[in-house]
Amino acid sequence: MIALLTRDLRLAVRAGGGFGLGLAFFLIVTVLVPFGVGPDSALLSRIAPGILWIGALLACLLSLDRILALDWEDGSLDLLATAPLPMEGIVSVKALAHWITTGLPLVLAAPLLGVLLNLPGPGYLWLLVSLLLGTPALSVIGTFGAALTVGLKRGGLLLSLLVLPLYVPTLIFGAEVARRGAEGLEVATPLLMLAGISFGALALLPFASAAVLRINLR
Repeated sequence: MIALLTRDLRLAVRAGGGFGLGLAFFLIVTVLVPFGVGPDSALLSRIAPGILWIGALLACLLSLDRILALDWEDGSLDLLATAPLPMEGIVSVKALAHWITTGLPLVLAAPLLGVLLNLPGPGYLWLLVSLLLGTPALSVIGTFGAALTVGLKRGGLLLSLLVLPLYVPTLIFGAEVARRGAEGLEVATPLLMLAGISFGALALLPFASAAVLRINLR
């Protein structure tokens, strides 16, 4: 599993779908929002949690088609299917590699980009907590979508259409945690819901992704 994780991390960086692309897109979204809504500091402060979460979600979406596509194209996926490592473990490692190369950099960059949107002081910690808790679910759900569309020509658009509705609950509760934290309100309820979504996805979706991959490889 360690060897597979190391390999996927190297491939993600070399293919250009890792650290740089997601962070660049996140930065572009954050910079463009003030131009679109105007320089009103109060308005930017109110919408900052939601905008930052939307930017992080879309940045994660950019690299989903690379999770399994490269292995499918060079035949590595067929070899991995015959390896001693269970398919569920393979899928979990690939989701982890996607989170490390895409989700984790976004989590670390979000507080810095929050300054551009005038995010209130108390909101920085809760924004970091919500992204740290919610982005693993985005990677696991995205891996499931990648498994569904692996091998399809021009499957990137179909992947986006399949995954985006599944991302909505994570977006709602993640942004709500950041918003309530920024306003000094109670965050326990949305935080528990976000944790439930993430842990539920981590527990169930690797098995669903593995089953789908076995069907596609037959």
